Amino acid sequence: MKKPDIDIDLADRSQVLALIPHTAAAQSVDQRVRKHNSGIYVTHIPYDPVHDCAAIEYREAEQRGYFKLDLLNMSVYQGVRDSAHYDSLLTATPPWSRLTEPDFVQQIVHINNHYDLLCKMPEPVDSVPRMAMFLALIRPGKRHLVGLNWREVAETVWEATEDTYSFKKSHAISYAVLVTLHMNLVHTSN
Repeated sequence: MKKPDIDIDLADRSQVLALIPHTAAAQSVDQRVRKHNSGIYVTHIPYDPVHDCAAIEYREAEQRGYFKLDLLNMSVYQGVRDSAHYDSLLTATPPWSRLTEPDFVQQIVHINNHYDLLCKMPEPVDSVPRMAMFLALIRPGKRHLVGLNWREVAETVWEATEDTYSFKKSHAISYAVLVTLHMNLVHTSN
């Protein structure tokens, strides 16, 4: 059975965390327990007061049926004034042609360090689905698809890989929408 994976992007996660009772998820890093960077539980889970987080590491907690939410800080949203501004940024046509400008790409979340890969694609990134596929190509599990046309990329990009990190389609689409929102925000502020 597939477990849901819910990530919620926020301008400032601390504001939300102050409003809801929660327990930070636990993560094992180098065999040491620490708080998970973004994961929380809003339902009861055994608590470890020494580490101020869940007493069960998040992967084991998932296997036991606990449901973790990931609340992520996303600084892009700090530039959004209000819901009307957000709606206008989402509905505006992104300036796709600016993806040929290294200085513009450098400013855009999630793709800022990948201008060289953009240049290796034989066809432009000019839609949300193509941006989602490009975001998947950045991950090690799909890097071998760089340089193929979008039709060829689409054939296997969403197949799961067990041995290396790859992106789920749902995450890639939501990240692609965020990238286009940020493209519009940067474009309109220049």
